[in-house]
Amino acid sequence: MVSPLRPRRDYELKSVVAVAGHPVHVMLVNFPIALTSATLGSDLFYWWSGDAFFARTALWTSGWGFALGVASAVSGSAELILAPGIRRRPEVWSHAIAAMMLLAVIGANWALRLVYGIEAALPWGLFLSFLGFGAVGLAGWHGGKLVFEHQIGMEIEER
Repeated sequence: MVSPLRPRRDYELKSVVAVAGHPVHVMLVNFPIALTSATLGSDLFYWWSGDAFFARTALWTSGWGFALGVASAVSGSAELILAPGIRRRPEVWSHAIAAMMLLAVIGANWALRLVYGIEAALPWGLFLSFLGFGAVGLAGWHGGKLVFEHQIGMEIEER
């Protein structure tokens, strides 16, 4: 009998891209989340203080956020390809679309800063930082639902 508190497990939902049982995607997503938030914070401090240090900090946080976001996307895409049970869940695709939107925004934010330097911080860098922060919230919310509500990527022993 299937418990009403647990989703039916007609197919395998545990992570196949893992190190010592810990899903790689779940480990990596924390970095782009933190770095996208740090980019917004740096832009706000630059807007408030005018200190170029914060504009340069936003260049680095957006660049590393994009790079680690790509690494996270590669591990998440590998889960989609290698785990048919995960791929069958419609909620996974909402998360994937939101995450790709986030990658596009933080990549554009970083590229803008690389090309135009400190002048890119206001207003477009700040705008893209706010947009990226919203996309992080959307992708993170969908990702959290996958883990906590649908138990995707978790190893759960049946009792």
